[in-house]
Order: sequence, then structure tokens, then C-alpha cells
Amino acid sequence: MRQIFLDTETTGLDATSGDRIVEIGCIEMVGRRLTGRHLHLYFNPERPVHPEAVRVHGLTDEFLSDKPRFAAHAPEVLEFLRGAEIIIHNASFDTGFLNEELKRLGQPAVHTLVARVTDSLAMAREMFPGKANSLDALCRRLEVDTSNRAFHGALLDAGLLAEVYVRMTRGQDSLVIDASATSTDAQGELTRRDLSHIMLPVVPASEAELQAHEAWLKDLDKASGGKTVWRQLEPV
Repeated sequence: MRQIFLDTETTGLDATSGDRIVEIGCIEMVGRRLTGRHLHLYFNPERPVHPEAVRVHGLTDEFLSDKPRFAAHAPEVLEFLRGAEIIIHNASFDTGFLNEELKRLGQPAVHTLVARVTDSLAMAREMFPGKANSLDALCRRLEVDTSNRAFHGALLDAGLLAEVYVRMTRGQDSLVIDASATSTDAQGELTRRDLSHIMLPVVPASEAELQAHEAWLKDLDKASGGKTVWRQLEPV
């Protein structure tokens, strides 16, 4: 299934009070590989951008004044999203803004167009209970490089989200896959290698490491409200 990582920047925080989308960024992935297809658009919101929002994304009224209205590119946005799984961090915020824009145009809600909407914030809260789970916090925790990020930008944040999502769901270190790391035969088929002769060293944990692990498990148990049921099981 196509997966689209989506992020928006807005004039403020409340779509139902008239705040509008000023930027949308979408990045496509198929089979857990980035395809290179993306959608990135700026919009004239036809209203002032709140100063706090400008401090976050840097998009001023002057910059946005000559940009098209959302309506001009709505068909392009809808076509890019159609039939895909949409992955958004704090999905209710972005879908709320998208649905308000679509409502103004007499279009149905985005959920009726896509296969499903996945909230990566909900995923992160389940994986890291009691921890900070903003996109910034996840990038730090999962060691995703944010050095090129001076402001929040929709396309940049969608790319960071794609990296975070892959690391949360498979532990892969990067979306960039090194072809040299995989062995293939002349027909391009994967070949098996006999690794039985390799002896992996077993390094036991030190007392300090065991104590740190136990402290972490206690924190996890506390944060989850005592739901770490495996700690209640008798040792085998």
C-alpha cells in the first residue's frame, strides 16, 4: 500500500475559528521505500498569520501574499492522497484543518478519500509511555538528524516523520538502504550465506547495567499504571 507522510503549517491553532493552512508537505513511500514523489505547496490563507505561528514556521504574511489559495490546488492534494494510508503526527490537528478547507469547497472529509489515517503520536505514546513524544523528542530519542531544521517546515517535517516511523516500526537505521550490504546472484536473486561458523561473543551485563535496567523497568511500570504484566509472572 502507498503510504503518505503528511504535515501542515497553519496560521494558528484553531481550524474551527477560521485559522487556515499555509503550507502542506507530503512524501510518498511504497513497500517501506521512499519513491521520490512528494507534494509541497504554500497557500495564501486570506487572513493574518498569528505571530506565535510565524515564530514556529517562519512563514510571514508578506511571503504568503502572492501564493495561491488552497482551492487552486485542492484537486492536486486530493489526488495525491487518494487511496493511500496517511501517516500524521497528531493526526487530529492536521486532518481537522484539511477537513475545514475541504468543507469550504463542498468536498467530503479526508477520511472518506484515503485508505486510513495513522496517528504516529498515538503509536509513540504506546511505545514510550510517560515520555515526551513530540516529533522533536522522537527525533532525539531515535537519533534522526535534524541539523538542517531552522524552522518547522511541512515538507521537512514530513521527511523527519518518515524516518521516525520506520525506526519505530522496524528499527531500521535509515531509509537509505545500502545495496552493497545485500548479496545477490547473477540473476539479481538474493543468495544465502552460511554464517554457522561465526561465533558471537556473549558479554554479560555489569552490576551497574543491571541496576540501571531494573530502575528503567520500574519507571516503565509506574508510567503504564502497573501494566507491565510480565513482571508479575513466575520466572521459568
